[in-house]
Amino acid sequence: MMNRRIVLCFALALLTIGFSFAQKKSKPGYFEIRIYTLKEKSQEDRVDAFLKDAYLPALHKKGIKNVGVFKPVETDTTFGKRIFVLIPYTSLEQFAETSDLLASTTFTSGTEYLDAEYTNAPYVRLQSIILRAFPGMPGLGLPSLTSPRQERIYELRSYEGPTEKIYRNKVKMFNDGDEIGLFQRLGFNAVFYADVIAGNRMPNLMYMTTFENQTSHDEKWNAFRQDPQWKQLSSMPEYQHNVSKINIYLLRPVGYSDY
Repeated sequence: MMNRRIVLCFALALLTIGFSFAQKKSKPGYFEIRIYTLKEKSQEDRVDAFLKDAYLPALHKKGIKNVGVFKPVETDTTFGKRIFVLIPYTSLEQFAETSDLLASTTFTSGTEYLDAEYTNAPYVRLQSIILRAFPGMPGLGLPSLTSPRQERIYELRSYEGPTEKIYRNKVKMFNDGDEIGLFQRLGFNAVFYADVIAGNRMPNLMYMTTFENQTSHDEKWNAFRQDPQWKQLSSMPEYQHNVSKINIYLLRPVGYSDY
């Protein structure tokens, strides 16, 4: 009888640990998207050198891995004029600590960026967008791509809603409506799906999917539009008119990106 009681207590303890671990594992992560706007090649070179030799190594030392750096595809009108940086965080506290990184770290590289004169700034503007992962994908995904890096497509999409209430309906469509599951089934290799909790365009959600190349991108989106699950989901009355503006960015990872 005593042995059975010990086994039962041990089993309950394991269940409790497992439940606590599951809760911790499902806690949504946070991301930052930094967008550098540039006007000339010299600015692009300085930002690249700073990110590659100084900023990403500093983030890695802080325990922040899998930092993505991307640039628009060659056919985009902003090619050479923007750099996107995706940084994952475990909490808003970690984001707050990292935001002081430039002031608290002694850098031996990237000085042309850090010590630039006001008459020779390394960028036109720097935008920061803070995001919280959706429950349907609480962490950052690492896509499995085998094509040459210079051929890969990382598609960043931004969906704005006309009001906060209607926007939440689109978020529900991704989670409860299983739009995330549809993307997964069709092999979109998602990096994240997330709410924008601080940015210059709100209410807003953003997500990133990945493809081996432009051909794969086009084929998968064609399959998505023709899929019976999407046709049924998009025709449901409760999910109508929940997006007021869409911005699409086709990007490629740079050579020093963790992706």
